[in-house]
Amino acid sequence: MFRNVIAGVMLLLTLGVSGCASVPMGPSEEDLALKQFPAPPENMAGLYVYRDSFMGQALKKTVALDGKTLGETANGIYFYKVISPGKHTLATESEFSDNLLSFEADADKNYFVEQYMKMGVFVGGAGLKMIDETTGMSAVRECCRLAASQ
Repeated sequence: MFRNVIAGVMLLLTLGVSGCASVPMGPSEEDLALKQFPAPPENMAGLYVYRDSFMGQALKKTVALDGKTLGETANGIYFYKVISPGKHTLATESEFSDNLLSFEADADKNYFVEQYMKMGVFVGGAGLKMIDETTGMSAVRECCRLAASQ
């Protein structure tokens, strides 16, 4: 009996944090071009930040690079940003404070970061992890659209 109650509560929680969320989209021509994964401009790096999680689909979470907001994510959306080589910090809002991912970018290389959702005490949180190029390219191709940067 107790297991059925727990299963019912978990189902309601899952349904409560899933659904559709919308964010402003970039031009579809740009989306198609970026999904070809061109080399970044000379002496620069490219950064793809994407989200494709089942959990928390209705939640929007802000992503910032080096203290400047890229925008809000939704499920199936990605951002692309040309960045300078060197040390960078990505941040995403979570339940109690931002979760951070620091990385060193090399020139002439594309980087892929997944934003993932996780259960929280009061609301869903978000985290970030660096993804290898093959996995990242495949995930970005599955994303619906490019999100408009702020």
